[in-house]
Amino acid sequence: MKQAEALDILKMGHNVFLTGPAGSGKTHVLNEYIKYLREHGIAVGVTASTGIAATHMDGITIHSWAGIGIKDRLNEKEIEKLIKKKYISDRMVETRVLIIDEISMLHHFRLDLVDEVCRAVRGIDKPFGGLQVILSGDFFQLPPISRGDELAYFVHRSKVWNEMDLKICYLGEQHRQEDQELLKVLYDIRTNNVTEETLIPLRLRYRKEVEGDISVTKLYTHNADVDIINEQELDKLKGEEMTYYMDGSGHAALVDILKKGCLAPELLRLREGAVVMFVKNKFDQGYVNGTTGVVERFDEMGMPVVRLRNGKAIFVTTESWMIDEEGETKAAVYQLPLRLAWAITIHKSQGMSLDAAEVDLSKSFAPGMGYVALSRVRSLSGLKLMGFNEMSKKVSEEVLEHDEELRDRSDAAVFELKKMSQKEREKRQTEFLGGAVKKPHSASSGQAKKKKLSTYEQTRLLVEQKYSLEAIVFERDMSTDTILSHLEKLKERGDLPDITHLSLPKKDMQKILAAFKKTDDIRLTPVREILKNKYSFEQLRIARLFL
Repeated sequence: MKQAEALDILKMGHNVFLTGPAGSGKTHVLNEYIKYLREHGIAVGVTASTGIAATHMDGITIHSWAGIGIKDRLNEKEIEKLIKKKYISDRMVETRVLIIDEISMLHHFRLDLVDEVCRAVRGIDKPFGGLQVILSGDFFQLPPISRGDELAYFVHRSKVWNEMDLKICYLGEQHRQEDQELLKVLYDIRTNNVTEETLIPLRLRYRKEVEGDISVTKLYTHNADVDIINEQELDKLKGEEMTYYMDGSGHAALVDILKKGCLAPELLRLREGAVVMFVKNKFDQGYVNGTTGVVERFDEMGMPVVRLRNGKAIFVTTESWMIDEEGETKAAVYQLPLRLAWAITIHKSQGMSLDAAEVDLSKSFAPGMGYVALSRVRSLSGLKLMGFNEMSKKVSEEVLEHDEELRDRSDAAVFELKKMSQKEREKRQTEFLGGAVKKPHSASSGQAKKKKLSTYEQTRLLVEQKYSLEAIVFERDMSTDTILSHLEKLKERGDLPDITHLSLPKKDMQKILAAFKKTDDIRLTPVREILKNKYSFEQLRIARLFL
């Protein structure tokens, strides 16, 4: 299917699974559709399964959009609580189209959970409460990671998959790679047709250096190998080494669980010039889990300043990972949200496009690893292959079988589209839009202009309505820093309403307020020093509002 055909199908309001090989233009089609919807006044939820994927379309994670966080399941009571959250219910009711990108990395049971929440909040017993849903991704990527005894499958194993009446749009064009030899290699792996002829171009790249002044990202299969490479690269750098130890508080057993599950290391060693990756989502700070950069320097407090690839400088502060129950923090760990990133795992590379990569597939342990790693580069000249094994040439048998069905259904969708006249297509698209295109009212429309509230007043009204800080940030489309500045300004002029609902957990508040009292100062830095950098400046600013 061509991109234009997929776009035509999307515009008719069908639920769609948009798929195709890496580089076939899935993100381009989504961005075109998002632009089209916004031009016609249609509210669209732009989400993805991971933070780094969400940034490709200026969206948020599906977990955040649906209000489910890291939960795998929600009971009736928890769903009732979600329904009562005004910013969640308003968002879902106003939205008409939901897009979920990189769907291959979303657990099947989480898609069912999003469906359950949408039905409950919207009060409509149809898939996703009657929203048009666009799932985008490629099942030839690596599947979601199973945890414990619960197996994770691709979303086609979810309960809601077969209820959605999906149109399959399988893109067949190629836009990332123009290297025909690489395309042939990827096609052979994808179709389970690897021969000796397939391997010739790969053998020619065996341990061959990439030419030119290009940053080479190392992709490896196991975390242990990645850690060794990163430590070796760090030791090559000159300059003072800074070390950061993970700290914890609360129930010892829960702290231990947090430490084992946290992507940030217990001991983080950094030097100027270190390549690092952020391991937490902080949209308002300008980074998400997977954002990479280089340590440019350390500030006067010894905290790293990271320069991102887009040129932005991030002043990194300590973050927390917590286990909360009924508003009380049972355990927490504190560390910089960074890890070394000269090398990353193939799992982490999904969704990336690389000019050059050093890839070691000699320890591949799952079908699809070779395909994912090789499809990250744009051409074979940007590949340095350190090795491969039999597993690296394979893809999942289940995915292969399902792929045939997807291709057949996509062909059927194209056939059905071509039978339709242009007039009929446009008629259906207009019907989905709801008739006439919405246009903003002009000043000459005869309606009296309402008095415009100041930006501080707009924030104050949301606080009065008991919106959470996250909800205010979302509604105002501003950073957390800006909203906190509004609250500080309102406090300064004696116009700050009740903010009890914005308070931090009780124990944290007590510690921070005690530190403020000890310093007899309202500056943040002395308080952070007393608290050994356990709390972010954002948390300290929230607590300061209660002084």
